[in-house]
Amino acid sequence: MLIKDLFVKPIDRSIEGVIKADANEHIKQEVEEYVLTEEIARKVHDFLSEYTDPQTGNGSWISGFFGSGKSHLLKMLSMLLENKTIDGTKMVEYFKTKTTDHFLKGLMDKATEIPSKSILFNIDQKATITSKKQADAVLSVFVKVFNEMQGYYGGIDYVAKLESDLHKRGQLDAFKQAIQEITHRPWEDVREESLLEEDSIDQAYAIASGKEPDSIQGILEKYKDSYKMSIEDFANNVKEYIEEHDKRFRLNFFVDEVGQFIADNVKLMTNLQTIAESLNTKCKGRSWILVTAQEDMETVVGEQTKQQANDFSKIQARFHNRIKLTSKDVAEVIQKRLLDKTPQARVELKKLYERECENLETLFRFTENSRRYKSYADEQHFVSCYPFVPYQFELFQSSIEKLSAHNAFEGKYSSVGERSMLGVFQRVGTHLMEEPEGTLATFDVMFEGIRSTLKSATQRDILAAENNLGDPFALKVLKALFLVKYCKEFKPTLPNIMVLLIDSFSTDMQKLRQRTQEALDRLVQQTYIQRTGDMYEYLTDKEKDIEKEIKNMDVNNEEKLNLIKELLSNYLTSSKITHREYHQDFPYSLKVDNSMCSRTAEEVAIHFVTPSCDEYDNIQGLLLISSSSPELLFHLPPQKHWVDDLSQYL
Repeated sequence: MLIKDLFVKPIDRSIEGVIKADANEHIKQEVEEYVLTEEIARKVHDFLSEYTDPQTGNGSWISGFFGSGKSHLLKMLSMLLENKTIDGTKMVEYFKTKTTDHFLKGLMDKATEIPSKSILFNIDQKATITSKKQADAVLSVFVKVFNEMQGYYGGIDYVAKLESDLHKRGQLDAFKQAIQEITHRPWEDVREESLLEEDSIDQAYAIASGKEPDSIQGILEKYKDSYKMSIEDFANNVKEYIEEHDKRFRLNFFVDEVGQFIADNVKLMTNLQTIAESLNTKCKGRSWILVTAQEDMETVVGEQTKQQANDFSKIQARFHNRIKLTSKDVAEVIQKRLLDKTPQARVELKKLYERECENLETLFRFTENSRRYKSYADEQHFVSCYPFVPYQFELFQSSIEKLSAHNAFEGKYSSVGERSMLGVFQRVGTHLMEEPEGTLATFDVMFEGIRSTLKSATQRDILAAENNLGDPFALKVLKALFLVKYCKEFKPTLPNIMVLLIDSFSTDMQKLRQRTQEALDRLVQQTYIQRTGDMYEYLTDKEKDIEKEIKNMDVNNEEKLNLIKELLSNYLTSSKITHREYHQDFPYSLKVDNSMCSRTAEEVAIHFVTPSCDEYDNIQGLLLISSSSPELLFHLPPQKHWVDDLSQYL
């Protein structure tokens, strides 16, 4: 079978890898393909338990790394609580098919029986450019989306206040009708240019309120001058809206990318925490706030002063329900959503597993000095992961986290484009479509999944290598080393790099070792990477400049010989040899590569011949010379990089 024939759904089908809060074009697919993993199901169970029976809190914090599915979960919860109808089916019915937990199904029914309205938005998209610098920036966005939900103008808050007041007096429809007659344009268009239509607005306001036209002048300016909104005012407005509905009705806010918005700004964090507190106090658990952020709140806050830590603890108390998405969750989502196999494929892959199971642990074992990654646990795990290897889920997660921390991507906190795990794994799977069963994904191909979101400066050397290197395999090695550049838990030695490049169960490991070593040597020679001991590292532009400067320094043989003498002298802690039988000490001379190191010539000598010696390969000649004098000859083992290492060190 070909790889493309293994899957229940086409591996190259259109999938919205990154879920956007404000996008509804693919809503049915987003709902149908959402995977409720066992771990997330437990966390959703805890959340719904609190939501259906609120005690103290009214908030939930969803955290995870870039592209881990935070936004997808937030969007699904917003639709579940409102119990929206998608293509004739209630959301709760979709969700109940995603779990076998009867208690969770019962909680879903209980939660959706509570009438509610969900306001879902990306806070960074809704904020104006200048508002983020203001202490009440978070409040401004909440007010904006609340106004928009009611049909008021979110772009200018005092215009929305005008609409709200007219609505409360039952005059809004008459006002809109008057605007239409005066301007021959709908109010929804006029309000966007309200400053240019002040006279028309005055006339329409007078008509709607039953007053003389001349008695209303500059109504918009008056609203602008008098408008102010505090967190308490906002909470009261939300309470007022809620009380217009069923006595059990709830209004819930689902806020995407809060972490990127508040970052390390304590004032914004306090703003968010106070909004949550005020809504809870005023609305008595009938208005919830669910937010998403990268990783834990500690990651967002960063270094804390005593006051920051105090503010942070308050926020923790307010968002005490936590849903943390892990690599395990993401791996399960990818396996179920993207890699689900047909019955025939399962039979074929079972045979493949039976043939290869004895070799899997050895094939994908990283050396002891590197972190241990899980291999295939059993047959079922093998079928679920194939054509990927389990280590790839965890290592790639670490890779994009660390690259983000080192500002490698366009936008430090951006999680759009193909940087989602699902999008990357789909791209790799599509790359392998026409390959036969037994082919494996190599780690370097993951680079193609994030290429479009990397800064041009970050990938400049890889682009140069693609144009100039002329060695496709060396290019694969370079891309793999780029991905693990900042993964300190991964030790990029030759054996470990080989594991990243295994593309089949029938790979000739001896041949792979030779090809990988040749590629590494070539990349070192051309200063794409550097070697330190037995480890290889991708070089950034700055590191590359330093490396080139080092290589351009001239080091003569005398300097190398002196360093060798120093190293060996330190190694030989005693200056005498003891004759055990006669208990007599004999001082000795130290020789290195036929050169005397000691100040005086003693009766006996210890002679080290290193790989930098001109006569190193002439062992018979060395033995002949040595046998004519009382010396102990050490012919040190050949070390491929001995001379290079000495030069580099010097």
